[in-house]
Amino acid sequence: MGSSVPVLVLNQNYEPLNVCNVRRAFVLVDRGKAEIIENGRGYLHSITAIFEIPSVIRLVYLIRRPRPQGRLTRRDVFLRDKFKCQYCRRPTRDLTLDHVIPRHRGGGHNWENVVAACKSCNHLKAGRTPEEARMYLLKEPYQPTYSYYRLFYQYLQSQSGWRKFIPGGDTDFGFA
Repeated sequence: MGSSVPVLVLNQNYEPLNVCNVRRAFVLVDRGKAEIIENGRGYLHSITAIFEIPSVIRLVYLIRRPRPQGRLTRRDVFLRDKFKCQYCRRPTRDLTLDHVIPRHRGGGHNWENVVAACKSCNHLKAGRTPEEARMYLLKEPYQPTYSYYRLFYQYLQSQSGWRKFIPGGDTDFGFA
């Protein structure tokens, strides 16, 4: 088992913090800074001892940090809008970003002004507001709440034992 295998690091209050490799996890546990919560990978045998290979560790002290905020990315807008054009309501993977109030008319590039739109609806709307184009939104754009699941989802296919430690692990990327 290589040292690059991921290990989930939990805060003292069981909040997911980050992912480290097995070598770093061994150091944290050995120095008394963390404890093994889940083994699930077997044991490492040395000449004099047997060590659990951790899958999940928990720090013995609380790390205080602000809750991370999700960034405005194309993929996250498409996930929030469930890969559906917000004008014609058709589900598609061939989407563009549309600024509800066009940027050249003072609209910002933020969660409350950006929606997923298919290419034909985006072209039809052009540089107008939805009211001027007589096109109506499926729902008002909003900033989704931060999701730990979104942060750790890349690991959850191979590390299914982590799901119980990731809030929102049973939802669609944590977006409502």
